[in-house]
Amino acid sequence: MLNNDCIFCKIIKGEIPCVKVYEDGKMLVFKDIEPKAKVHLLAVAKDHFKLISEADEARAELIKYMLMKIPQIAENNGCDNGYRLVINQGEDAGQTVFHLHIHILGGEPLEQ
Repeated sequence: MLNNDCIFCKIIKGEIPCVKVYEDGKMLVFKDIEPKAKVHLLAVAKDHFKLISEADEARAELIKYMLMKIPQIAENNGCDNGYRLVINQGEDAGQTVFHLHIHILGGEPLEQ
């Protein structure tokens, strides 16, 4: 279920534009508007929940699905030599949009 106050839910519904690189019935992947690497994509679950700790069995399957799709999406978008996945969980971790999403960073050597 989507949340009317969530920016990612608004992007999923098409109310806010984005540069999509992949979409199916379970997830949307688009370019981050403030990239931290040459390639910086956001893989967003189409089910609104904030944290991995909120995942029930169905949401855990959704996270698994996303993680299985990401390698091909990353490779198709210029991350041939590797990429980094980041899932910020909570304010102290730097999460600014409280809708589960996975950052995909790559396209160049990344600092440790």
